[in-house]
Amino acid sequence: MNFRTAIFLLGCSLSFASCATKVEKTAPAFEHFITVEGTMLYDGDEPFRFLSFNVPTLNYVEDNMQFTNPNPYGLPSSFELHDVFKTINQLGGRVVRSYTIPVHNKNFPKEAITYVEAPGVFNEEAFRKLDEVIALAGEYKIRLVIPLLNNWQWMGGRPNYADFRGKTEDEFWTDEQLIADFKQTIAFVLNRVNTITGIPYKDDPTIMAWETGNELQNPPEWGVEIARHIKSIDPKHLVIDGFHAIHLEDHSVWIQQYSIDEPAIDMINTHHYEPNATETIANLKKTVEMIGGKKPVFLGEFGFISTTGIERILDYVISEPAIPGGFIWSLRRHHPEGGFYHHSEPVGYGLYRAYHWPGFDDGESYDERNLLALYQQKAFEIQNQKVPEIVPPEPPTLLPFSESPIFSWQGSVGAYGYDIQRSTSAEGPWKTIAHNIDDIETPGFALYSDTNGSTGAHYFYRVVARNQAGESSPSNFVEITIDYKTLVDGARNLSVLDDSEGVEIKTRDYRSFKEAYSRLHGNEGSSIRYIVPGEAIGMTVYAYERGDTNLLSFALGDSKTPINSDQLQVDDFALAETNYDYLIPRRYNLSLDGHNNVTINFSDTADIVRVEMFYRD
Repeated sequence: MNFRTAIFLLGCSLSFASCATKVEKTAPAFEHFITVEGTMLYDGDEPFRFLSFNVPTLNYVEDNMQFTNPNPYGLPSSFELHDVFKTINQLGGRVVRSYTIPVHNKNFPKEAITYVEAPGVFNEEAFRKLDEVIALAGEYKIRLVIPLLNNWQWMGGRPNYADFRGKTEDEFWTDEQLIADFKQTIAFVLNRVNTITGIPYKDDPTIMAWETGNELQNPPEWGVEIARHIKSIDPKHLVIDGFHAIHLEDHSVWIQQYSIDEPAIDMINTHHYEPNATETIANLKKTVEMIGGKKPVFLGEFGFISTTGIERILDYVISEPAIPGGFIWSLRRHHPEGGFYHHSEPVGYGLYRAYHWPGFDDGESYDERNLLALYQQKAFEIQNQKVPEIVPPEPPTLLPFSESPIFSWQGSVGAYGYDIQRSTSAEGPWKTIAHNIDDIETPGFALYSDTNGSTGAHYFYRVVARNQAGESSPSNFVEITIDYKTLVDGARNLSVLDDSEGVEIKTRDYRSFKEAYSRLHGNEGSSIRYIVPGEAIGMTVYAYERGDTNLLSFALGDSKTPINSDQLQVDDFALAETNYDYLIPRRYNLSLDGHNNVTINFSDTADIVRVEMFYRD
């Protein structure tokens, strides 16, 4: 950040309002604030109950995992926000739990935007995105739970406030300066005037509740002080205690007595990652007994167990009036450049990943389709409603491409597949050249490549989305004269390569490979041979490796001699952060000059996630 920007933002923070030109205040999207009486939540006179999702990237992207992108962080686009709120609507969610207010993290790439740049310095561009989140949530009639602080370094939190002052994260709970810094953030957020609606956050019933934070390991005195500080600024909204009450395998941290006794705390939440539903339900029952009817408790996070286990938990929640609802972990939306965002979790046993509606083959190992269908059913059941009739999806948006017919599209909410259509005229007739193609591809890569068109031919392409109710209207079309075609090996199986030795398909450990679902895994002495069709032009290999030395070499034809350096360009795209154990994304570009037979040799352990071969008829 430059000095002038910092001063500008500091001025914004000291006034506790946005620096934007004042906008005309609109009517709130909801008539009532959510209120609490005993263990029940109310929307006016109506009980308010919910089953919905954690959307950790609602206001901040942490999974922008394109192969060549060294910075996974950013702000969501308008397309993404509409997509996720439409998804929540289809799934029956009435409220969404976001993640926390991001804080500058010294382990992030230098170019990574954040919300809190320094004590009292707030990024206006980022907060305008939160304005949009809140405005669109109201438009889609979805309320928000917003935690204000993260206990952990993910997206920035307690450790990073301490870093600003050269102190330790444990000092955060007692150090007067650090507490004052966080209170300044609270005041800025609560007093902020939304630049879209003109409504101060503290006056907007779209926000269901402020949560003091996510999984906070705070002492009671801090929890009470912060809850009272929030209420002193904003008495209209509910306050949730964000203490680290969590249940894992062979480990439980229970709710605290101060959470039950403190009047400034309206609700209590617990997180549940037990290995089975029996333990989860037992822990929930004990928690309800501990609270003794004084306050509602909800499941702030839960998941990573079987579909039958989730069903048992949901049935218990629906039957227990002391629990108004819960948020399963977690949901990811469509990516604006095609496909979805992906996220795997260390606590998910190397198996579970973020859910994608309506479920896909990649999630079959954790029963994604059936779980989401069940969750949708229960989300409406807790509201005493039936699941609405399915309607055909909205049309997708085909993204621009040229030279080669390899492309992506912005997906349609609720679509499980897409038909690819081609024509020699914009008026048709249109021929379906691929049926029911999903859009769950490894992030950053094209979703489809047409290898059946003719080099030099002029075509029009469009895409049609599908779900159980039928087809969407067609997308826009893209016009192209094919210069060359692209044969893709997506590392899903061994069907594209010609031969291999010592190579196997591997999955899991997704995060190290920037969420790639599967890969061609080889070790020292392994090899892969490809036969490129037609007139071979070139090849691009996308691999993940350790160290600065290239671990792949290439030979043409029957030769075992590596190709010349002038035929090969290698680029590294190492991520400029240390929060995850990422391998090095390494891209190899080969010039083939008509050589169709290509062998890839491994000098050490490496993983190939995609190979693209370029050729003409």
